[in-house]
Amino acid sequence: MGKVIYVLPDGGERAVEAREGESLMQVAVQAGIDAIEGECGGEMSCATCHVWIGDECATKLKRASQDELDLLEADDLFTDESRLGCQIKYSSELDGIIARIPG
Repeated sequence: MGKVIYVLPDGGERAVEAREGESLMQVAVQAGIDAIEGECGGEMSCATCHVWIGDECATKLKRASQDELDLLEADDLFTDESRLGCQIKYSSELDGIIARIPG
């Protein structure tokens, strides 16, 4: 187990335990982080798990697919750091990853 740090829209932080292979969306929903809805259950058909991942961890992730980018680019809060939490699987390499939730 490791941890994911979520920065909430109000600036508060929540450190949450994560298991290998869980998506950042699953981790947030299971921890009761209301700012991440995960409405589609991780099927990449909504953007209710939109997070910003800073450069410090972005280089450890595989690139976003075109489908993921298409969903994100439709969001008014899209930036170069935007990712869908459902598409990021936790691994020990990502221990301590910071996921900022737009708001």
